[in-house]
Amino acid sequence: MGYWDLQEGTDCVEKTWITTKLATALGLVGSAYHIVAYQPDSALVALQRATNTTVTMATMGAIFGMATCLTAQAREAPDDPVNYFVGGCASGIFLGARTHSAMTGTTACLGLGTVAFFTKVARWRDGR
Repeated sequence: MGYWDLQEGTDCVEKTWITTKLATALGLVGSAYHIVAYQPDSALVALQRATNTTVTMATMGAIFGMATCLTAQAREAPDDPVNYFVGGCASGIFLGARTHSAMTGTTACLGLGTVAFFTKVARWRDGR
């Protein structure tokens, strides 16, 4: 079962698991490209870099999935795109905390929240 197959605001654990798996895969692919483009000095450094990127992305996916679902439940508005903005923003705030940068967190919050918002709007408009 896919993410969009589950009803909004229900089965938060399943939705979070799906977004975590997807983000983990993106983290692995991204770290592989990064290691190829910027070759590390040793295998240990490559492993540390891949692990750091993958865990960060997996955590962001989990935060997005849980924040989006819980926001839909709390607001009693399961199909509202604002829930997706909140989930994306929460993931961005985590990224800012992870990098110890308020500017990164603010930018990522607005950027990821906006992308998530418009993704939901596009799917909502298509009747899915």
